[in-house]
Amino acid sequence: MFTDRRRQSSILDVRSFREADCDTNCYLLVAKLRGRLSLNKKAAQKFDGKRLNLRKLNKLEIKEKYHIEIRNRFTALENLDVNEDVNRAWENIKESIKTSAKEDLGLHELKPVNYGLIKRV
Repeated sequence: MFTDRRRQSSILDVRSFREADCDTNCYLLVAKLRGRLSLNKKAAQKFDGKRLNLRKLNKLEIKEKYHIEIRNRFTALENLDVNEDVNRAWENIKESIKTSAKEDLGLHELKPVNYGLIKRV
């Protein structure tokens, strides 16, 4: 048997090719399968529905303000200890970018998507 009964509905088409000469006593088997992706429940629950409002970067004055803010934070990070752990340095850089983006760009909440039943009219 090619697969167990649980995944039998995933098999769309199966063909065997007897003409394929592979110098074995087996035949070449080709199958079309349907792949199903599942959502990680923990990742779905972790998302809080808030994202950075990146459309504000289209405005020139906000873009310049954000650019200056990032530049100032990175000049402050250059003065840190050279012997610092790489992971800790990365966390500092990441937090600098996040906090300056939240301050300059702000957050906007996303509308929840309802994947339930769709009413037909």
